[in-house]
Amino acid sequence: MNEFGKFTRKLRIDRGELLKDMSCKLKVSPAYLSAVEIGKRNIPQDWIDILSKAYLLTTKQINELKQAYAQSCNEIKLNMKGATNEQKNLAIEFMEGFARLDEKDIHELSKILAKSKNTRRNVND
Repeated sequence: MNEFGKFTRKLRIDRGELLKDMSCKLKVSPAYLSAVEIGKRNIPQDWIDILSKAYLLTTKQINELKQAYAQSCNEIKLNMKGATNEQKNLAIEFMEGFARLDEKDIHELSKILAKSKNTRRNVND
């Protein structure tokens, strides 16, 4: 079972629910949810929002869910709608170089992205 599966199973147990109950909230079959939890199927990205709202997750729980998602994902889709050519080229470069990133590169990119995220928050506040 992957980290996402562990999170969702614990969530169900804590809420006294069965696999069937959660699958209804996600609008999928119990078999599909089970396959996602054990890593046989990719995790639909919209499940983070669906589960967060359906179970009224706290900010801490949402962050744990996102981390479990990231640790369990084999593939991530990127919506390029509305992206500039420069952004699209950067995404392709990142995809091609992703496997070659070392810890230092990852740390530096994380700092850049965190700074960007904080800047957007301040503009929107």
